[in-house]
Amino acid sequence: MNTATVGLLVLIALGLIVLAVLFTFIPVALYISAWAAGIRISIFNLIGMRLRRVIPSRIVNPLIKAHKAGLAITTNQLESHFLAGGNVDRVVNALIAAERADINLPFERAAAIDLAGRNVLEAVQMSVNPRVIETPIVAAVAKDGIEVKVRARVTVRANIDRLVGGAGEETILARVGEGIVTTIGSAESHKKVLENPDAISQTVLSKGLDAGTAFEILSIDIADVDIGKNIGAQLQTDQAEADKRIAQAKAEERRAMAVAREQEMKAYVEEMRAKVVEAEAEVPHAMAEALRSGKLGVMDYLNLQNLNADTEMRQSLARVGDDDQPIKDITKK
Repeated sequence: MNTATVGLLVLIALGLIVLAVLFTFIPVALYISAWAAGIRISIFNLIGMRLRRVIPSRIVNPLIKAHKAGLAITTNQLESHFLAGGNVDRVVNALIAAERADINLPFERAAAIDLAGRNVLEAVQMSVNPRVIETPIVAAVAKDGIEVKVRARVTVRANIDRLVGGAGEETILARVGEGIVTTIGSAESHKKVLENPDAISQTVLSKGLDAGTAFEILSIDIADVDIGKNIGAQLQTDQAEADKRIAQAKAEERRAMAVAREQEMKAYVEEMRAKVVEAEAEVPHAMAEALRSGKLGVMDYLNLQNLNADTEMRQSLARVGDDDQPIKDITKK
């Protein structure tokens, strides 16, 4: 193999490598697809997308769909939305769905809804096909103290004009639950709620709960109504039990105070007895002092002793008489 042949093969290999790099960098297939779909986009515009760090397929394929659907969308709009972090394909699908459903949805609004974090395609679908949201069981108490448990189904439709900045489903459920609690709480009896459950939905609907939300409430249907506990009776029972405990505590306090007072009196009695004993112990000392000082004679002392002995004898006879009285009574019988 001569040098010319080797050089030709090298040139062919280099040419193939250059073509592969060009076809990789330049989306020729997308260019051909766009021209086949009737979209006039230059190859330099596709190269510019590469340089602007835009994936050409994310722009050209949605542009083909929009063109086939008859939407007037430019590549600059799609590129700006892609660079802003939006989902171009979903926005185009939402625009096509809105066009088919005869819903006025400009590209700028759809892009704003998508950048706000909401699913614009799902919102358009919900505008065409309303969604049913089932609330959790809401418990409320009527004026007669009976608990009523209600579960409702809320039919909502997306409001395209309020999707940006509007409240979501959680707000709808919270407002509906608040309306149910208010309606049941204002009822005179739980029987009226059971007899006419549609009064709940009518009252809740009249409050305009969808104000400031991204949805429009079409209807509120009561799915289930159950009777719960007798809250009024339970509260009265709890109050009676609490009053009983308070009364018991006060009685126990009074008893403890009485016991303490009794102990104080016993101690006081013992103290008085000790003082009496102490005073009686002073009598012999006083008599001895009187004898020594001559204020009390010996005969006076002896007479006092005789008087005490006579008194003790009389007391002994009286005690013996009291002990013999039951025996005498039995003998008489």
